[in-house]
Amino acid sequence: MGSAVALMAGLAMTSAVFLLLPEFSERLHAERQPLMVALAWSISLAVVSSAAFVGEVKERPWRRRVQLVLVVLLCAMAWHYWPT
Repeated sequence: MGSAVALMAGLAMTSAVFLLLPEFSERLHAERQPLMVALAWSISLAVVSSAAFVGEVKERPWRRRVQLVLVVLLCAMAWHYWPT
């Protein structure tokens, strides 16, 4: 969970830098779409891993389902970013 939140924060700050540098927007245009995709992946990973963490700490009955969703999400991310 901590790594997912740190990754999300780093990508969010990078996107903020992209917005604060309009003079480089033409140069950074090709990087904007991959950055937004990575940010969406990291937000979903942070949300699901946080829910899994809370469920595990509080021993909620739904925690195993959320952990399964987390494993599926991690596999999907690996599939998406695996080098071709």
